[in-house]
Amino acid sequence: MGIIDNINKLFDHRVRLGIMSVLVVNDFADFNRLKDLLKVTDGNLASHLKALEKAEYIWIEKSFVGRKPHTKYGVTKLGKMEFAKHIEAIEKLIK
Repeated sequence: MGIIDNINKLFDHRVRLGIMSVLVVNDFADFNRLKDLLKVTDGNLASHLKALEKAEYIWIEKSFVGRKPHTKYGVTKLGKMEFAKHIEAIEKLIK
């Protein structure tokens, strides 16, 4: 097994890496909070969230606050495990 085998290509992009970093240390974050923290457009954030959701690394909960839609995101058990493996692989690579 090579030193880069556990580097997860899904986390290669800085936006997806940022999303996972935020969600791993918080119970959840809503769309606007992620957008503000990562300084990305709505469409850019949505496409990266969709990729993480498709891999089942994040969960999504949609609701309404008053008349406005409210979407929050959290990391799944699988997402935490895969992200931890990714971070560990990067740490091994740079040592």
